[in-house]
Amino acid sequence: YEDVNSPAIDVGFKVVDNAALSKVFGVEVTSDAYAAIWTTTPWTLPANQAVCVNAEFDYTLLQIKKENEEVKLVIVAKELKDDFAETLFATAYTEIKEINVEAKGISLKGLMLQHPFDNRQVPIICGEHVTIDAGTGLVHTAAAHGNDDWLVMKANFPNEKPRILMGGDGKFFNSELVELEAIRGLTRQEANKVIPARMLETGNLLASARLKHSFPHCWRHKTPLMQLATHQWFISMSILRNKDANNDWIDTKFGVLRECAKNAVVQTDFYPTWGRARLEAMLKNRPDWCVSRQRNWGVPMPFFVHTETGWLHPNTNDLLEKVCQRVDEIGIEAWFSLDAQTFLSEELPPDFESNHSKSHQHKKYKKVTDTLDVWFDSGTTHASVLKRRADLHYPADLYLEGSDQHRGWFQSSLLTGCAIDGRAPYKALLTHGFVVDGAGHKMSKSKGNVVAPQKVMDTYGADILRLWVASTDYSGELTISDEILKRVADSYRKIRNTMKFLLANVADFDHKNVPYENLLEIDRYALGVLHDLSVECRAAYNSYELHRVAQALQSFCAEDLGAFYLDILKDRLYTNAENSPDRRAAQTVLLKITQVLAGLMAPILSYTAEEIWQTLNPNTEDFVILHDWANADDVITPANHSDYTALKPKWQAIRSVRADAAKEIEVLRAEGKVGSSLQAELVLHAPEALFEALASLGDDLRFVMITSAAKVVKVVSEAEQKIVVTPSAYKKCERCWHYRADVGVDSTHPHICGRCMSNLFGKGESRKYA
Repeated sequence: YEDVNSPAIDVGFKVVDNAALSKVFGVEVTSDAYAAIWTTTPWTLPANQAVCVNAEFDYTLLQIKKENEEVKLVIVAKELKDDFAETLFATAYTEIKEINVEAKGISLKGLMLQHPFDNRQVPIICGEHVTIDAGTGLVHTAAAHGNDDWLVMKANFPNEKPRILMGGDGKFFNSELVELEAIRGLTRQEANKVIPARMLETGNLLASARLKHSFPHCWRHKTPLMQLATHQWFISMSILRNKDANNDWIDTKFGVLRECAKNAVVQTDFYPTWGRARLEAMLKNRPDWCVSRQRNWGVPMPFFVHTETGWLHPNTNDLLEKVCQRVDEIGIEAWFSLDAQTFLSEELPPDFESNHSKSHQHKKYKKVTDTLDVWFDSGTTHASVLKRRADLHYPADLYLEGSDQHRGWFQSSLLTGCAIDGRAPYKALLTHGFVVDGAGHKMSKSKGNVVAPQKVMDTYGADILRLWVASTDYSGELTISDEILKRVADSYRKIRNTMKFLLANVADFDHKNVPYENLLEIDRYALGVLHDLSVECRAAYNSYELHRVAQALQSFCAEDLGAFYLDILKDRLYTNAENSPDRRAAQTVLLKITQVLAGLMAPILSYTAEEIWQTLNPNTEDFVILHDWANADDVITPANHSDYTALKPKWQAIRSVRADAAKEIEVLRAEGKVGSSLQAELVLHAPEALFEALASLGDDLRFVMITSAAKVVKVVSEAEQKIVVTPSAYKKCERCWHYRADVGVDSTHPHICGRCMSNLFGKGESRKYA
C-alpha cells in the first residue's frame, strides 16, 4: 500500500418513486430526493449496479440547497449527517437542515434509484460490509470492481452478471456497452475527469474534493492496482451435473466434488494430525476452483469458444484430441502459434457447417488464450507421473510439503484425484514448517540472515545438516543458527565417539556369537534396551516423527551406552582374557548394537551409517541401507522376550541406585578424599525388594557401581535407605585400576591384583551378572 491523491466525490442517485420514500420515512416527500454515496473511484460509476445500506443503521433525510437551485432531499446515515453537512457547506451549499425523521436501513431495501448519468435504474440493497467509519453510510456497489461488491450482488441477485466495461488494458471498451459515450476508450485516470464533469451538469455531483489515502499497489511494479472482474473457467465444487460439448447435462462420475473430497480426507492419514482439521476447514468454505490464468506461458486451455455466447465448440472432444496430437509432434508452441480459423476449417468434417446453424460456423469461434492454473499442473502429477511410470505406484504412500500447501498442492491433488478416480491420490499427508533464523525471523537475502546448506556442509559435513533437520520438530518452524549447529555438532560427536568405541571393541571379534542364554545378565538387559530403542525408532519412523528418532539415538548413546553399559563393560573388555567367554559375550552384544544403530541411523546419518557399515564389512559391495537391522525381533526374539521383561524392572532399580551412588562419590571427590570412583568402597543400605536385586549380583555389584568394593545391607524401611562411601585402604592395581587387598600377592608381578593374574596367566575369571 502506498499513498495516492484521489478525487473524493459525493454523488446523488435520484429516488425514482417519492411515494415509496414517503412511506419509508412517514413524511410526504415532494422535492427531488437522492441517495448520497461517497467514492474515491469515480471511474467505477459506469459499472454501478446498486447502492448498499446497512440493515441495522438508522438513516435520515437532509434538506439541502444552493443559491438559484431547487431544494433537494438527501438520504444519509444518521451518525454521519454532521460530517456530511460540513462537506456540503464547504462546497457552496447555503442551506442544510435535518428533517426530523429516521428509518432503519432494511426499510430502504428495494427502493429504485436513477443512475447518475446512464439511462437505467439500480436498487438499494443491504450489506454487512457497510460501515460508518467515513462517507455517507450508503455505498456505491459495482460487482466488477470489488470483492465486497461482488459478494453482496451475488447474495442479492445470483443470476445477474457484473457490468464489465473495461478490458485488461485498463481502458473502457469503445462500444455501446459503455452508455456514457464520452468515456469510451478512455483510461480510468482520464475517466476520473470526465465523469464528475458530466454529473456536475446533471446536478448529481453533490460535493467534490481531493483525498490523500492509502491504496493497493503491485509489489513488483510499484503501480496502483485495479480490481476488475473477468471471464474465467471454473471447476464446480457443488454442482452434481455438468454440461458436455453439446451443452447437454450429464451426471458426473463421482457426484459433488466437495463431498467426494471430504470423504477422501477422512480416509487419509495426517502427520501431524492437525493437518486434517486444516484441510477440512478449507474444503468446507472454498469457492469453485478458478483454473484459468492470463499468462504468456504455461499449459494452454485448448478450447474454442463462440465469440458472442462464450459456449464451447460442439466438436470440442475431437478438437482437443487433434490439438494434443499437434502438441505431441512439435511441442506446446503448437497451440500458441495455432491459427484458429485455419485449424477449424481443416479439422472439421466436410458437412459440419451444413449440419449446424450459422451460429456454430467455425468463423464464429475463437481460440482461448488462457493457460491453466499451475496448481492444476502440479495437482495432476498423480496422473501424469505416478500412473505412467512402472517403478512408481498409485496412490502415493505420502505427499509432503510446507504448511502453505493445504490450500495449494495438497488440495489441488485431492480435487483432481477425486474428479478422476473418486479418491485422494495419496494415502497420507505430511506438513512441515519453514526454516527461520536463530531469532525466529524469516530468512531473507536483504536481511543477510540466510544460512546456506552448502556452507553448513562445507563447515560441518552433510550429516550435521541432516541431524539438525531430523532433531527439529518440523511441524513448526525450524530454527537454525551457528550456535544451534554447534550444539548439533556436539550431539553428533557424542554419537560418533560412541560408534568409534563400539567398532574398536569388535575389531578382533570373530563373529562367532555367544548364544543368548550364555550371555551375562547385564548383556541380556542391554539387548532388551536395544530392543526397546528399535521399537521406539521404528514407530517414530512410521509416523514420520524424525525428531523422536534423533532424540532416542542420542539418549541411547549418551545414557544407556556411554553412562551405563559401556562404562561397566570396559573392565570386562580390557581385563578379561582375549578369548574368554565373558569378553566374547560382551563383543556379541556390542556387534549387535553396532549393526542395529547403523541401521536405525541410516535414514538420518546416512554417510556415518555407511562408514560404520564399511568398517564392519570392508571390501564388499554391501550397503547398510539394504539391511533391516532395525527389526526388533532380530534383537530379542519373542521366545527370549519374557526374560527381558523380568530383567527390566530389576536393572532399572539398579541403575537408579548407581546414579545415587555416583552423586555420593562425587562429594568425596570434591573433598579430595578419592580420585576416581574405583578408589571408593560402598555400603548400600536397602529395603527388602531393592536388597534382593542388589544382593543377587554378588561380587559383580562392584563392577556395576565401578568401585573397588561394594556390599549391600538390608534395612527395614525406605527411610533407612542410604549409601555410605569410604576411600579404599588398599593399593591400586596398575592393570585394572581396582584398589584390592591382593595387589602384589605374586612377587613376580608386584603391581597387579590376583584377578588380573588369573586373567593373564591362569584360568581366568567367570562372571554371571556384569
